[in-house]
Amino acid sequence: MSFKPLHDRILLKPVAAETRTKGGLIIPDTAQEKPMQGKVVAVGKGRRLEDGRLQELGVKVGDTVLYGKWSGTEVKLAGEDHVILKEEDLFGVVG
Repeated sequence: MSFKPLHDRILLKPVAAETRTKGGLIIPDTAQEKPMQGKVVAVGKGRRLEDGRLQELGVKVGDTVLYGKWSGTEVKLAGEDHVILKEEDLFGVVG
């Protein structure tokens, strides 16, 4: 797959949601939560500031990040689900 996000956009691979509860019950697909955690697959060059300088993104490929439940645009690339969103839609990097 060859995809390069533009500007301050980020391509994420969502981390699969839990399919079982802590007690061992299986959660059906229709009741599962949307993922809110993902692995950064690709990043754009950064955001252009008003004075023309380029501000690099605060995340890099391989980072695991948290994002809003309804943030971004879901796309299918090379047969796999991905999310494209802007850096401002991220909450932070996980450990």
